[in-house]
Order: sequence, then C-alpha cells, then structure tokens
Amino acid sequence: MQYKNTVEGKFIDRPNRFVAHVEIDGTPQTVHVKNTGRCRELLLPGASVILAEAENPNRKTAWDLIAVYKEGLGLVNIDSQAPNKVVQEWLSRAGFSAIRPEYSYGNSRMDFYMEREGVPYLMEVKGCTLEIDGIGYFPDAPTQRGIKHLHELMRAAGEGYRAVLAFVIQMEGITEVRPNMTTHPAFGETLRKAVRAGVKVLYLPCRVERDTLEIIDDSIVCQR
Repeated sequence: MQYKNTVEGKFIDRPNRFVAHVEIDGTPQTVHVKNTGRCRELLLPGASVILAEAENPNRKTAWDLIAVYKEGLGLVNIDSQAPNKVVQEWLSRAGFSAIRPEYSYGNSRMDFYMEREGVPYLMEVKGCTLEIDGIGYFPDAPTQRGIKHLHELMRAAGEGYRAVLAFVIQMEGITEVRPNMTTHPAFGETLRKAVRAGVKVLYLPCRVERDTLEIIDDSIVCQR
C-alpha cells in the first residue's frame, strides 16, 4: 500500500488518543493519530514522525500521523488501517479463488474469508507495533475484542475451516510476535488455547518506508 503525500515532523505531545501535536516545517500543528493504542514507547517528545496528507480537504486536521522513527529499530508504521490493506494485497497474490473482507461469522465480523481448492479459510488480522529487545509483542493495550476473535477462530477450526490469526509486523527486522502477558495475560492464555484448538498463527514481516508498507512474501507460520 502507498500513501500519496507524506512529510516528516517532530512529535510534541498527544493530548488524547485521537490527536497529537506535531511540528511541521517549524510550525506546531494538530494532527490525527491513526492508532488508538497507547504507543507510549514510540510517541516520545522530539521523535521524528511521518505524516500523510488527509484525503478529505475539509477535515479539521490536515495530516494523519502514520509512522514513527524508533531509536535502534528504524521506522515503525502505526497506521491501524494498514494491516488489513496490505494483507488484502498479499492474499490477492496467494492463489485463492475467493477473498471476502469483513466476513460475518458467529457474533463477529472477521477480517477475511478465503477459499482455495474448495477449502474455506477464516482469518483475523492484528497489527504489531510494540518491540522489546528484538521481539514483537501484542497487544500494547488490553483487547477484549481480540479475545472474542480468538474464540470465533477456535469455533471455526472445529467446524472445518483453516483458521488463521495473522500478525502484520509493522517494523523491519522483527520476525516473531509474542503475547504481551504483562499488559493482557488473558489474551496470551486464550491464544495458547486457540493454537491447541487448531488455529494457526502467521507472522507477516513487512518492508516499511515513509510512503509505503508491504508484506515480505517469506512469511512465517508458527504453531506453539
């Protein structure tokens, strides 16, 4: 996926989860943050950030904060809408005969339903932006919605679907994602149950640039 127009700025602060103050060309501006997670280890005063111009010219905020430079790691894409977009692009090259985003299953709307050679797949996508000592972790904030999706994937696996939880790693050099037991141990415990029930965990490393995000095709499947 590609962003149309990007600029670099300096992060000032984040008064709430939706907006931040960023210095662009020496002028402080209020921008939209495309991630409602905490991102506390990334959005530090003075950090270099990347912003994309908003598609709606009439919007109150003219820029979206989409990425942050992290010392020792490089550029981290924090756009929470990006994982589903790059996964759809990636799936379109993977030989599926059918791909349906936003698929209703049970009491949830799952990210993707796919078919290949008559076999149904159900996939939920999660973006990973938290790195600690060279390892990715998810989530960076408690996610009851994530637990709900794991239960739906377990149910799907029991009904004959190929059930997949895909972690899109929105930073380079990271090839593994572990459950963040400190932040949300219940998610980690449910993930272990899901793997035992037949849910596959897929790691999708990305190439991250200031105006693009792309899944590297040598993805890694992990079954704990």
